[in-house]
Amino acid sequence: MVQPGVFSPKNTISTKVFLDYITSLDLHQKSVLELGCGSGILSIQSAFQGARVTASDINPKAIDSVEIIAKKQGLHVLGVLSDLLEKLQGHEFDYIFINPPYYPKKPHNLEENAWFCGENFEFFQKMFLHFSGIDTQKVKLLMILSDACDLDAITKIAKANQLQLKEVHRVQLTFEVNSIYRIA
Repeated sequence: MVQPGVFSPKNTISTKVFLDYITSLDLHQKSVLELGCGSGILSIQSAFQGARVTASDINPKAIDSVEIIAKKQGLHVLGVLSDLLEKLQGHEFDYIFINPPYYPKKPHNLEENAWFCGENFEFFQKMFLHFSGIDTQKVKLLMILSDACDLDAITKIAKANQLQLKEVHRVQLTFEVNSIYRIA
């Protein structure tokens, strides 16, 4: 169940690819953050796998939705209304999962933030700046991207923040390729 105004995992194949990937991870007793949780499906799956889960989003409807779904499933997921890591300073995580917006266009409302990263990739500029202070040897930052995005531009922004994208999983579909990258 996805509330109106919340990004639905039915809209893209990337959510399913990411979901399939995280089911292979040992998340038992790990701390997981789903950054930009939307429907929260990755958070719910992580909680089913025994993780201590925090789901964050800038959309209050997304936070309400993931907490309601978790409660109905008998799971605990902490929802945090936050723009990237702004309200999560001081929290430590073993994993951070990101299924980011990557189309270069200015979002005009909360719903469009799920698709558009800003005309100049402002979402990635801000995200990688936040990540530059994280010990990437300790925290596994995992992000999925489709070949429909401008990977060169995103990679360049990561490098400007002394980070790199290392492909750890790739799924070739008929109409697109989805890759999961570890940010290090």
